[in-house]
Amino acid sequence: MTSPTSRLNVTVLPSSRSFDIAPDELILSAAIRQGVGLPYGCKDGACGSCKCKKLQGETHMLSYASKALSAEELQEGYILTCRAKALTPVTIESRQVTLADAFPIRKMPTRVTSLTRVSHDVMQVQLQLPAMEAFQYHAGQYVEFLLKDGSRRAYSVAIAPHEQAISPRLELHIRHFPGGLFTDHVFGSMKEKEILRIEGPFGSFYLREDTDKPIILLASGTGFAPIKAILEHAAHRQITRPIHFYWGGRRPNDLYLDTWLQEKAHDLPQLRYIPVISDAQPEDAWQGRTGFVHQAVLEDFDSLAGYQVYACGAPIVIDRAHRAYTSLRGLPPEQFFADAFTTAADLAA
Repeated sequence: MTSPTSRLNVTVLPSSRSFDIAPDELILSAAIRQGVGLPYGCKDGACGSCKCKKLQGETHMLSYASKALSAEELQEGYILTCRAKALTPVTIESRQVTLADAFPIRKMPTRVTSLTRVSHDVMQVQLQLPAMEAFQYHAGQYVEFLLKDGSRRAYSVAIAPHEQAISPRLELHIRHFPGGLFTDHVFGSMKEKEILRIEGPFGSFYLREDTDKPIILLASGTGFAPIKAILEHAAHRQITRPIHFYWGGRRPNDLYLDTWLQEKAHDLPQLRYIPVISDAQPEDAWQGRTGFVHQAVLEDFDSLAGYQVYACGAPIVIDRAHRAYTSLRGLPPEQFFADAFTTAADLAA
């Protein structure tokens, strides 16, 4: 057994990237600190995005949600890097590890410039950033609000990075969860010019541009926010890969920027947009696709072997999509990129 003061190391295969880890430090925290792009989402053991196979070494797992890592997966050697501490030198397998292209994580003040209710329970929040230094991030990543009680709330950035050169700002799409400490404030007492503190960028959910594989984008609810940034980025970069975007909601009004998407088709002629509604009512007069959004992809594709899938939204949607696409449609697991939106209630559970 390595002593508590010994220098520990984590190696990631097949990339062979490695990094040091301090005693009592979480594997993911050490990777983020040293710019090693392991996949992750919530950082709290609730979403399962950081799950990877431990090949060698001993680790200690802190508490986590069973839906993020099953007992069977734990028995097979899988760990959550956001909840695992190294007890010895460790080797893990993660085929989604990125090159040394991570942007520095910064804390900064931000000012609310506008609050626009785009549906009954979604607020489009515009934030002004300090103009002294551009905030760098990949389209699809997220920032965290640093609240006064020490808690954090994470939200994906909904505009592409190139917009920072025009005006340093962020756009966030915040869904109201009644009783939620932060969202009650957003939908109640938050005003323009309010000062907040954020930290970021975080997350491994962003478009990989080193391939010409066609793209399937999948979102439920406000999982559209990072997808919007990715679509803007693709248009700006003149990416010509075919893009199929499936956006799911319970009712048509849940697709709160449907008009924006219809207009975006002019900038991205290769974009095919498929809205899917799971609980349409007669008064909705909905004539489009119905059912679960991940199921619509299965209906449209016999094989996903040559595709990349980017899925964002409710954890149950992400989990069902990952299982179905890899087991039934031949999608290579390393070509499935996800950001599961977890709430404070999820983390508490």
